[in-house]
Amino acid sequence: MNETNHSLVTEFVLLGLSSSQELQPFLFLIFSLLYLAILLGNFLIILTVTSDSCLHTHMYFLLANLSLIDICVASFATPQMLADFLVECKSISFEACLAQIFFVHLFAGGEMVLLVSMAYDHYVAICKPLHYTTIMSRRVCITLVLIPWCVGFIHTTSQLAVTVNLPFCGPNQVDSFFCDLPLVTKLACTDTYVISLLIVADSGLFSLSSFLLLVVSYTVILITVRNHSSSSTAKARSTLTAHITVVLLFFGPCIFSYVWPFSGYSVDKVLAVFYTIFTPILNPVIYTLSNKEMKAAMSKLKSHYLKSGPVSAVIRNVFFFLETK
Repeated sequence: MNETNHSLVTEFVLLGLSSSQELQPFLFLIFSLLYLAILLGNFLIILTVTSDSCLHTHMYFLLANLSLIDICVASFATPQMLADFLVECKSISFEACLAQIFFVHLFAGGEMVLLVSMAYDHYVAICKPLHYTTIMSRRVCITLVLIPWCVGFIHTTSQLAVTVNLPFCGPNQVDSFFCDLPLVTKLACTDTYVISLLIVADSGLFSLSSFLLLVVSYTVILITVRNHSSSSTAKARSTLTAHITVVLLFFGPCIFSYVWPFSGYSVDKVLAVFYTIFTPILNPVIYTLSNKEMKAAMSKLKSHYLKSGPVSAVIRNVFFFLETK
């Protein structure tokens, strides 16, 4: 196919979450509040961890990086989605569409590996407590944070290489609120069966293998805590159950969307909400805001920085809301 055929489509139309015009203001309000909660909660966690010396440990360093990547996951498409709720024509340029594909795989892929890194930290802390300080050195901890970004970049570069040279010369409607790779490749003016297989081999196996690593690590941890006292076992099981819930909500939609890219059901956009909106909200609650040390650090931060005044009163109410979670 010649060069002109590759550039016929200059923009895509995002169909969004709903075609009902009556629902658009309601959806805008709901997702605006959710996005604000994501930014507020995760920024607060980063601020708390960096400002409290008691939280300068490997576990909280990883948690702060999880909050950072959650902000990135929620921000690559949510502002565009919110803007689209206010307009009738939800168009996005070809270049911006490719940028969304790049960032979703960079951030989501990075979060998958970061969750594995955190599971490894939990494994060492629970299964090898006497060797924790030796195994989890500062260098190892920094490496566990850098690896997710490197793997995410390699992963998204391979995905973008598959998409950027596809010929788009006809349909340009993407049935989602952002440019998702399986949906965009279906619009190409060529047989995409082989491309779909490459998506399965890359994104599908990547997400599935990361999920299996997490399952194995948490299984080993649960087996280990069975030998501890009943109180510590119950607490560990409760914590791990919450972690596994977040993992399932994040990996489930990803695995479904990329291991079965041939599905004809219009459920991809609903599933995408889970790992772009709901998981970045749940992560702060599950991993940090339910932690006693984090709550104590947030209380210290509130008493140190907040003074009297109308703005401070609002911020104090935000702290109170987060601490009661």
